[in-house]
This record gives sequence, structure tokens and C-alpha cells, in this order.
Amino acid sequence: MDKTKEKTNVMRILDQKKISYQHYCYADTAAVSGVEVAKVLGQDPAQVFKTLVTESGKGGHYVFVIPVGEELDLKKAAKAVGEKSIALLRSKELLPLTGYIHGGCSPIGMKKAFPTVIHSSAETLGSMIFSAGKIGYQVEVAPADLQKLTRCSFADVIV
Repeated sequence: MDKTKEKTNVMRILDQKKISYQHYCYADTAAVSGVEVAKVLGQDPAQVFKTLVTESGKGGHYVFVIPVGEELDLKKAAKAVGEKSIALLRSKELLPLTGYIHGGCSPIGMKKAFPTVIHSSAETLGSMIFSAGKIGYQVEVAPADLQKLTRCSFADVIV
């Protein structure tokens, strides 16, 4: 099968909701980090985002979508979701909770809808690129469309 034509669940959800997107496949490259993915795709790393899942001390889960070259500021992130503190979810807990594996996590199509915060820099972009829910696949969507779909908020949550 031609990997560039393969549809992920994220792409099927976008199709179903009639949200316009562009998809990219980098499955045949050695890119691992988000910055490497941006380079392989010929994109500005400020336009390519990674999806991080966190857990509060009270057991609540939150999703943060930030530029690939940046680091999540846990204090700012906790404040953005009204928690005293949060921590990144351990890798082994990601699949059972979200249905996604590390490196292929998308803010769209998780097993359950979690409160989602996208870094405020996305608001100034015409489009943003993030995981299509499978390692090697990315989608490009307008931030406003992602907001409609995930009911996310925007905040400064990076270091």
C-alpha cells in the first residue's frame, strides 16, 4: 500500500467533520524528534506541534499542544487548567488512556475528550501541523478548526 495515501483515524475524523486538512507522510525517513520531522517536511518548527498529556495530583488529565522545539512549563500549564500542579504522563500510561503511543499522539481522536490547551503562538498561524495519530504521519489544520473540534483554549504554556 502507498503510505502517502494511507488514512489514519485522525484523517477520517477530519473528513467526517468536513474540516479541510493537508497530510504529510515521513514514515520512510529516520526523523524521530519533532524538530527532525519539521526539517524533513521542510516546515518551520514553530508551525509543527507536539501533543503532550499530563496528569494532575487529583487524577485529572490534560492535553497540551506546543511547538516541537519548545518545552512545556508545568507551572504555567497547571495554571492554565486551574490546577495546583501537573506532571507529564508516563509513557506506559499513554496508550491505555488515550489510544495513542508515544510519538504518535494527536489532540484529535483520543479515547476520551480531555481539556486541551494549545500554545498561544498557534493563534497567529494560518495553519499548524501535528501528529495524525500514527508515527510517520502529520496533518496540517487551521488552528480555528482544531479549536472547534477539540474545544481547546489557547495559553502561553512554554518555558
